[in-house]
Amino acid sequence: MNIDEIIEKALREDIGEGDHTSLATIPANTFSKAQLIVKENGILAGVNIAQKVFQKSDPTLNFKIFIADGTAIYKKDIVFEVEGNPVSILSSERLALNFMQRMSGIATFTRKLSDLLKGLDCKLLDTRKTTPLLRELEKYAVRMGGGENHRMGLYDMIMIKDNHIDFAGGIKNAITSAQAYIKKYNKNLKIEIEVRNFNELREVLNIGGVDRIMLDNFTPADLKEAVKIIGGKYETEASGGIISETIRSFAETGVDYISVGALTHQIKSLDLSLVATK
Repeated sequence: MNIDEIIEKALREDIGEGDHTSLATIPANTFSKAQLIVKENGILAGVNIAQKVFQKSDPTLNFKIFIADGTAIYKKDIVFEVEGNPVSILSSERLALNFMQRMSGIATFTRKLSDLLKGLDCKLLDTRKTTPLLRELEKYAVRMGGGENHRMGLYDMIMIKDNHIDFAGGIKNAITSAQAYIKKYNKNLKIEIEVRNFNELREVLNIGGVDRIMLDNFTPADLKEAVKIIGGKYETEASGGIISETIRSFAETGVDYISVGALTHQIKSLDLSLVATK
């Protein structure tokens, strides 16, 4: 489902047969204006989505953007202005805010963590822990905050995790089966494998044939040792319980990537408000 389809279905869910409150209280053939006002400092994401929402609801609305996505915003900043039919503006308001507040919350938290990695050669990644059907928007917000996308879904990488290993009958079976699958179907897919301890790491290194090794729930001290053992032969990724207070210590181990599911699944929406000005 693409963004336009998501917006169309979301508007239909909210408006139904009509915004009766606005239709009942606002005189016909009137013209109004409203501005999006920032009420909390953060990083902006989703202004282009808001524009799509308003113009999908009513193509005659005039929408002016003053601040672009990825920009730091501060209390009382004006992000955009929309003018036209007030019923159309009010019918679109909540959906536009829902998208922008969540996306800006994601971008803000991502920027906070990415700033903690400054000066280090380590990249911050998101995960698949996203809201169903809103993954494209949430991963876009991660990029606006300075992070990178790990993978979009199950289709663009082979990522062998603990359950795959257990169901496949072990690390060797999982890796060799993945290699055979790629060859059989002529797929251009990278292989990443998760390891939970040094024994699994050594087994992966003995087998080879992967592109990245995810070191799951390693302490910073163990992670540093694991990175040393891998010795640059494969890309390395740290995951598991990494928070803002500890992310720098993990990044200082020399690991290439750090993935943090909380970028998209434990987010406080940013406070934004649409205010009528005319």
